[in-house]
Amino acid sequence: MIGLNPIPFQNPLAAARRHSLALRPDGTVFAAGDNRQGECEVDGWQNIVAVAAANVHKANNTGSSHSVGLRSDGTVVAAGWNRQGQCAVGEWRDIIAIAAGWRRTIGLTAQGTVVAAGRNNEGQCEVSDWNDIVAIAAGDWHTLGLQSDGTVRRSGNHQYGLADSDRWHDIVGISAGYLHSVGVKADGTAVAAGSDRQGQCQVASWQHLSTVSAGSYHTVGLRKDGTVIAAGSNEYGQCEVGDWHDVVAVAAGCAHTLGLQSDGTLLAAGSNESGQCEVCERTD
Repeated sequence: MIGLNPIPFQNPLAAARRHSLALRPDGTVFAAGDNRQGECEVDGWQNIVAVAAANVHKANNTGSSHSVGLRSDGTVVAAGWNRQGQCAVGEWRDIIAIAAGWRRTIGLTAQGTVVAAGRNNEGQCEVSDWNDIVAIAAGDWHTLGLQSDGTVRRSGNHQYGLADSDRWHDIVGISAGYLHSVGVKADGTAVAAGSDRQGQCQVASWQHLSTVSAGSYHTVGLRKDGTVIAAGSNEYGQCEVGDWHDVVAVAAGCAHTLGLQSDGTLLAAGSNESGQCEVCERTD
C-alpha cells in the first residue's frame, strides 16, 4: 500500500522550454522562469517526491507549459496551462511516477498500468492497455513505457524513425524529446531512435551511464561517476556540461540543461531567455 510505504524521492529536476523545477528534500518545489500560464505557481505544494515539466520544441506557436508534482501518497498535483485538460489529474490515485509532454500528463500506477490526460491528436495518450510498466517518458508528441522485461512500448508519433525503439531490449531507463527517444541499457550504454538532425542521437559511444534526459534537440547523459556528457544542438550552450562533476540528477529542456550535485547545488547551462537558468538556490 502506498500509504504505508511512501514513494522514494525520484526525478528531482524538470526542465521545460521556459521554466525549471527542482525538488527540495523537505518535499517542496522551487521554480524559475516563465510563469505566464501559472506553471511556476508551486509554492504551496508539499510532500512532493517527483516533478515533471512539459517541454516543447522552440517555435513561434509553442511555449505554454504546465508543471506536475507527485505526492508521497500517490496523488498528483498540477499547475499551469490546461487548455486540453493536461492538468486534470486531481483524481489520480496510486501513482508512482509521472511524466509531462506537450499538452498532456502521463502517470504510472503501482499496478504497472498507465493513465493519461490531455492532448491525444497523435495517439500519444493511448496507453490504457499498457501493463507491466516500470517507467514512463513523454516527448512532445510521443509517449514511452518501459516494461519489466527491458523492452519499450510506444504510442503517438511514429515518424522520423521513432518506431525503432520497438526493437530495443535490455533497457533500464528511458527519456523522450521532441522527435527522438533515448534509452539506457543494463550495461550502461545508450541507444537512440528518431530524428538526428542536430546530432541528438549520437550516443552510441556513451558508457557507464546511470540515466539520460532528452531535450528538444539535445541529449544529456549522467555517468555513474557523477560526470555529465551531452550531444546535439549547442546553440545556446546547453551542451556545455563537460566540467560538471558530483552530479546526481540531470534534466534537459528545450534549450537548457539542469544538474543537481550531491551537496544540493543546482547547475544550469543554456538559454536563459525567461530566467529558467536562474537556479542558484541550493536544495539541501
